[in-house]
Amino acid sequence: MLKDTDFEVKSLENTELRIVKDVKPISYLKFLLVGILFGIIMVKGEMLSWFRIQEMFRFQSFHMYGIIGSAVAVGLISVFIIKKFNIKTISGEKITFTNKTFNKGQIFGGLCFGLGWAMTGACPGPLFAQIGSGATAIVVTLLSAILGTWVYGKFREKLPH
Repeated sequence: MLKDTDFEVKSLENTELRIVKDVKPISYLKFLLVGILFGIIMVKGEMLSWFRIQEMFRFQSFHMYGIIGSAVAVGLISVFIIKKFNIKTISGEKITFTNKTFNKGQIFGGLCFGLGWAMTGACPGPLFAQIGSGATAIVVTLLSAILGTWVYGKFREKLPH
């Protein structure tokens, strides 16, 4: 068996499964509302537009690069603040950052991800928002993403990491 090189896989091996018994289904409503709001923002910001995505991959517009760059900047600043002020989670747990080792599988995965994104005009994150906004052809992309995830899980041990 190959040694796990993904931090996410390693971190799941040594954690306990926490089962919350007293959570009422109505409490999930806030997550649904935030998701709907996020989807509306993505539609209004044209982040789901196939044409905007094609412009990005053809280097014809700064729109998507500006959005992605802003997200990276917010992430960098957030991580800096978390580390500097030792901020904890809502439940009081310490937030730790672990360095990941680089491997060639990340290059292959990034190329497959980018190629799929360029061909379909859809990033996996907002697929549901695209479907909800009326782009029902994206259902094919969603099913392909699910199938690709399953295939990766099935052959993960044999793939380069």
